Amino acid sequence: MLSDTSYPVIQATLPVVGENIQEIASRFYRHMFQEHPELLNGLFNRGNQADGRQQQALAGSIAAFAGFLVNDPTHLPDHLLSRVAHKHVSLGLAPEQYQVVHDNLMWAIVDVLGDAVTPEVAAAWDEVYWLMANMLINKERGLYDAVRLGPDTIWRTWRVARKVQETADVVSFVVERTDEREVKPSLPGQYVTIRMQMPDGVLQPRQYSLTQADDGRHRRFAVKRVRGEGAPDGEMSNLLHDHVNVGDEVTLSAPFGDVVLEYTDRPVVLASAGIGITPMAGMLSHLVKSNSQRKVVFLHADDSPDTFALREQVRADLAALPGASMATWFLNKGAGAMGDAEGTVHSGFMNVRDVQLPSDAEYYLCGPVPFMQSVRSALVASGVPAKDIQYEVFGPDLWLADYQ
Repeated sequence: MLSDTSYPVIQATLPVVGENIQEIASRFYRHMFQEHPELLNGLFNRGNQADGRQQQALAGSIAAFAGFLVNDPTHLPDHLLSRVAHKHVSLGLAPEQYQVVHDNLMWAIVDVLGDAVTPEVAAAWDEVYWLMANMLINKERGLYDAVRLGPDTIWRTWRVARKVQETADVVSFVVERTDEREVKPSLPGQYVTIRMQMPDGVLQPRQYSLTQADDGRHRRFAVKRVRGEGAPDGEMSNLLHDHVNVGDEVTLSAPFGDVVLEYTDRPVVLASAGIGITPMAGMLSHLVKSNSQRKVVFLHADDSPDTFALREQVRADLAALPGASMATWFLNKGAGAMGDAEGTVHSGFMNVRDVQLPSDAEYYLCGPVPFMQSVRSALVASGVPAKDIQYEVFGPDLWLADYQ
């Protein structure tokens, strides 16, 4: 909660900071990497930097947090902080790095707003930053403690045991541990960070959802090839597709992620589009492994059956769950069609009104943001409580639907 001294200052300056937060974030990152170029080696995803997504995510997070401090200080956005904390620990972020962020962010605020940043204004926004930073540091300390690891020890080496071509542009990697150290089990829906050296010698991290429940020795994740016009767009996915093969070793983090399937008896609806299938497939696999009796409705949208990644795994897992059902939507359902193998097949974009949804269900969404916006809006309009809808965004969360 803001101090009595800072509250009126933040209340008065929030509109102007909000209007300029995008430019502040852009200058912040540019200045920080000029001062600390080592941060681009293993910690920051330069693809997200190049296309501006990281700057947008930072701007949205700061604006949302400051807005809550002013307008609803008793209900701070815990989900937002949890999502950020999980991403941070999956990258091995250390508490001392928050001071680096602070110094460069405050520099950017002054650089953009100039003389408007009086000592009183600077002190108030300094307080906002450290309120948010300390909450994140505490959450991240708890996440590190839960896995009995730290920023430097979340990483371990795995060996590629299998490489499976799922579709023309999606490959699954099955990796096996290379030593007998204990492996922290993943929760349904979590991801790991892979860290690899790019051709120019720079270490880069990327997160990939685990698509199957662990067996104690192996992990499985799927990678869609990103066909950008050049580096850094798709540099990791193309490296994995073209140059990482059976027998090669890769470095993965422990599993993290806050969008995790709840263990309840309520019906569950999993809705995905495209490569958003990956965390949903992981959740299905965990349901099978636990001999779940929950009612499961699986909804998936794709270009065609041929581009439906992990299709055979999903069909087999649904068949193993009593009373589970699937509905699919294809823009081109003729290509690669397999009769009723995809459940009830629809043409075009997903419309949840096409199917009978169970009452009192929990919903999990993953796919492009416009897809999730459409599905979530339709569910809320039909009476589904917003608290029962969780979503996973690949990369920085530019939607922040839970806080709008």
